[in-house]
Amino acid sequence: MIAFGISISGAEAYRLYGQPGVNSAAEASSEIYAFAGVGTTGRTYNLILDAAQARDDLEALVLVHPNTEIVDPEFCAKVRRELSDPNVGVVGCAGATRVRSIAWWEGSVVRAPITWSYGEHGGGELPGISWAHTEPPPAEVESLDGQLLVLSPWVVRNLRFDEAPLVDHGFDVDFSLQVRAAARKLVVADLRVTYHRSLELVPDLEIWTEAHIRVAEKWDGALTRAPEDEDGWKRRARLAEARREAARASAFSEALKLDARVLELERDLADTLDSLSWRVTAPLRTVNRWRKVAATRRSGR
Repeated sequence: MIAFGISISGAEAYRLYGQPGVNSAAEASSEIYAFAGVGTTGRTYNLILDAAQARDDLEALVLVHPNTEIVDPEFCAKVRRELSDPNVGVVGCAGATRVRSIAWWEGSVVRAPITWSYGEHGGGELPGISWAHTEPPPAEVESLDGQLLVLSPWVVRNLRFDEAPLVDHGFDVDFSLQVRAAARKLVVADLRVTYHRSLELVPDLEIWTEAHIRVAEKWDGALTRAPEDEDGWKRRARLAEARREAARASAFSEALKLDARVLELERDLADTLDSLSWRVTAPLRTVNRWRKVAATRRSGR
């Protein structure tokens, strides 16, 4: 039995995206754990894991963000295929190697054909993680994107998410490190989803910066080689690193917004060219162009 779990942090997003996606992917035997968000993401996910681990017939637990819509008609079949390897701990639809911070997308990214659906600038769609060079799945990675995580039964019964508030940012990297420390593999598979979310990657830079430092300190040396120096020096170095990554995330967000603005203008132009008034006035614009050409020729004599 493949179970699905959602931490409902936004009821409207769950109703519009998360719930329809889960319902379309779930099988008749699937259990769906839709829990209201309690504290941090890690806390709610752990409650879902506690409920799912009691099932003796559990094949996988799919943790879905309420803004993530599963659109893959072969979702369960692909999950079973990936988890047929007993060494695989978690499967996702995006991830990366060479991960050095909670900004996992700064590494070498592997992703399925994810669609990023946004509401700004009149709404539209972009390829997921469009700012990065990406490779197609399948591939083993060092960290997975927390928008969708498929946990093996072993992981459900043996590991838990960090419930600390700051790790709400970077909870996916933190959990990925736990899985790897337990000698289980992380794999990106061709799982088709749509992210319904803002173009803003990091909405609160200060909290994100503190989360970066918290995860780096917890996994000292796992993400980067820890310098042999006093704690104050390491704190300053991590703060500078976090601010750099936050600035880069903001730059990626601005690039996404620019792409969205271009698409909005292209739609406006297309609407104008297709309008009745544009077609009716076409002869007048043609006559005006002829007049301008004639005037230019006369002035050039």
